[in-house]
Amino acid sequence: MAKITAAEVNKLRKATGAGMMDCKNALVEAEGDFDKAIEVLRKKGQKVAAKRADRDSSEGAAIAKVNDDKTVGVAIVLGCETDFVGKNENFVALANEIADLALHQNSKEELLAADFGGMTVAEKLIEQTGVIGEKLEINAFEKLEASYVGSYVHINKIAALVGLSARVDTAEELSKDVAMQVASMGATTLSYKDFDPAFIASETEARIAVIEKENEELGRLGKTLKNVPQYISMAQLTDEVIAKAEADAKAQLQAEGKPEQIWDKILPGKMERFISDNTTLDQEQCLLDQNFIKNDKINVAQYVESHGDVHVSGFKRVTLG
Repeated sequence: MAKITAAEVNKLRKATGAGMMDCKNALVEAEGDFDKAIEVLRKKGQKVAAKRADRDSSEGAAIAKVNDDKTVGVAIVLGCETDFVGKNENFVALANEIADLALHQNSKEELLAADFGGMTVAEKLIEQTGVIGEKLEINAFEKLEASYVGSYVHINKIAALVGLSARVDTAEELSKDVAMQVASMGATTLSYKDFDPAFIASETEARIAVIEKENEELGRLGKTLKNVPQYISMAQLTDEVIAKAEADAKAQLQAEGKPEQIWDKILPGKMERFISDNTTLDQEQCLLDQNFIKNDKINVAQYVESHGDVHVSGFKRVTLG
């Protein structure tokens, strides 16, 4: 039997991340041949991966990377089975290495086929499944290109990318703030203008039905009923709808006996409330129409406009689970 030295074991451990005993056993099985020992560990990983193929890899690490020119960004999720592994510094380091590679790929499939120290990323994940004992896989891959790309990562649970149309002086601050908004508020599209009319119609009907059902229970309990909106998006608030809402507000003020000379002071607030009550879909899903998390007196579009001749050209978001 070949004599295995501590130096050889340590070399294999550094190359693969496997434990000391696993490395020693692999070298013994390979009769001291370093490359064969790596193959032994890889085969072990394949066996473990096969056994754990049906496991849920909903924990892990979300990572965002941007190239040196700030023109390309990627966001990936390296998934594992437990939060304990997801927080392990070696696992997070592996996720960062894979994200660095992802900057040069255009899809998850390309990333899995990319070279990782003499093996593919897919093979590396199998190897590390054997080392760690948990299923590992790339659960998300998003890429964004723009004149300027910024990023934000929330405790390795959510990663967001934001693309800007121009490289203004405040691009770094602006892109990070908007990326934080994306991470925190989970927008799905840029603007209400992107919505399909059929989607808005079906969503309006569904939301009204839910609120009316809730009001039945609230009424039974003698509690205050929720407001039932007529609309849910700015896409529905045509000039005619706004004009009618203003006329209704004036009629209400008249009925309440409010002097006409003070209506101009009251109407803006009422119209602002009408718009807020009837644009819930936009506030949930449209990045530019959401209230800005750092200043809820303005929306994201207004915050972006305050930085000059620039607009958000796109965004991406990945999250665990």
